[in-house]
Amino acid sequence: MGFPQIRFFRHAWSVLWGKYSHEDDPGDTTHFQALATALSGTVGTGNIGGVAFAIYLGGPAALFWMWATAFFGMTTKFVEVSVSHKYRKIDTNGEVVGGPMNFMEDALNLKWLAVIFALATVISSFGSGNMPQANSLASGLAASFDIPNWVSGLVLAVLMGIVIIGGIKRIAIVAAALVPFMGVLYAIAALLVVGNNFENVIPSFFAVFEQAFTGSAATGGFLGASFAYAFNRGVNRGLFSNEAGQGSAPIAHASAKTKEPVSEGMVSILEPFIDTLVLCTLTGMVILSSGVWNQKFENEFSNFNMEFIEGIYQEDDPEDIEALSAHLDLTPPDNDRVVPFTGDIQVENGQIKTEEITLIHNRSIAEAVTISDANGLYTGSIKIKDGSIDVGSFVVSGRSLIHTIPLTIEAFKASFLGVLGEYTVSIGLVLFAFSTALAWSYYGDRAVTYLFGVSWLLPYRTIYLISFFLATISDTEFIWTIAYVTVALMTIPNLIAILLMRKEVKNMTTQYWKKHSSKP
Repeated sequence: MGFPQIRFFRHAWSVLWGKYSHEDDPGDTTHFQALATALSGTVGTGNIGGVAFAIYLGGPAALFWMWATAFFGMTTKFVEVSVSHKYRKIDTNGEVVGGPMNFMEDALNLKWLAVIFALATVISSFGSGNMPQANSLASGLAASFDIPNWVSGLVLAVLMGIVIIGGIKRIAIVAAALVPFMGVLYAIAALLVVGNNFENVIPSFFAVFEQAFTGSAATGGFLGASFAYAFNRGVNRGLFSNEAGQGSAPIAHASAKTKEPVSEGMVSILEPFIDTLVLCTLTGMVILSSGVWNQKFENEFSNFNMEFIEGIYQEDDPEDIEALSAHLDLTPPDNDRVVPFTGDIQVENGQIKTEEITLIHNRSIAEAVTISDANGLYTGSIKIKDGSIDVGSFVVSGRSLIHTIPLTIEAFKASFLGVLGEYTVSIGLVLFAFSTALAWSYYGDRAVTYLFGVSWLLPYRTIYLISFFLATISDTEFIWTIAYVTVALMTIPNLIAILLMRKEVKNMTTQYWKKHSSKP
């Protein structure tokens, strides 16, 4: 495509602000409203917690690979939006509808692929856009304002119902108001924090580039990450954030008023730029420049991220660090000496008394560990199998690295903003997550309409709202496991389809640019 993200970047802004628009152009929303709706679907928990999770896993190098997904994703967005816009239709309600399922059927004659994609979109509307967002915003409100999860879930589900009943026009209006507000608010707060840590910004950028192709070195409590691990985590978190190639954004952009499909493709180029290269970078710089990403904090340990291993390991021993890093990256060397512990450990008044074991939590060596049960600090033995607690219900707490939303909150709190920084993150999280859930309700709407017709919209919307509420009171790890899987369900058929459509999109682009490149 000749790097449209570079060639057409300036033109895209002109299209966005209506320079080439006409009142009689077919569609339901303006270019700006379509972009705001699509951005509301991508700008969500990934921009706040996802960046923190990528850095926690892969160190500074992961941020570089998030940037890479955005740069190449700008082309992917351009192609998928342009071709989807060309094959949009009018449904029985008189609304403009479109998306990859339409061109899969009409242009490629692959009805079966279209059905697979539409089914995947319905599933992803719950797994990507609904439940992870609901779970994150409820957790954020509970942590910062002590609002019970069920209360925030119920109130926001009702508000969401009021919006989505109005369809794309009402969703677009709300998105066009929320997205700029929340984006500017979050950006200002992030810039204040970065400015407060200005002396660390340049070294942080250097670390991102220096470690991009070598992996992130161990520092502080961070045990290091190999190149392959940092690459993998940076790419998957970047794609989860900007959704390039997933096929979701074309559904929102299909409603834009224009006779030129490529012009809307131009607008979509700006999505990964704003989402990842701007907002995710700001979050990344806040976390890296504040220095909290490799510091340990008091927290309650998750069984999923906790492992007892044989032997004593020290952070100041390079051989220990190398062995632990390889073990955690699932790429152990041939002489791997990290062995998960199996047996009984003795605990007295909450303190582990068994010697020659080390507890790993959140990719760091845990410190000041205490173990409790329903009666308080525990005394007795605990059975461990393959590094995990085998029998019994215990609460393990102590000092370790943290990740996702808590890490971002600590980065903001570490600046002069203090608790105000925490509130900024929490409010931003609510707005980001709520708008994402709104956009994804529309994506699911369009997929349901394609598969079953408009009569199924009310049942779908009802289930969507119930799921949103239930996710606020469900297990976090279960929710995010669903989210990881559902992204691939849409992306694989969509990437196959847009690859098959590449020649048509290139011809469309050539003709469009011949028509507009000579205009001032």
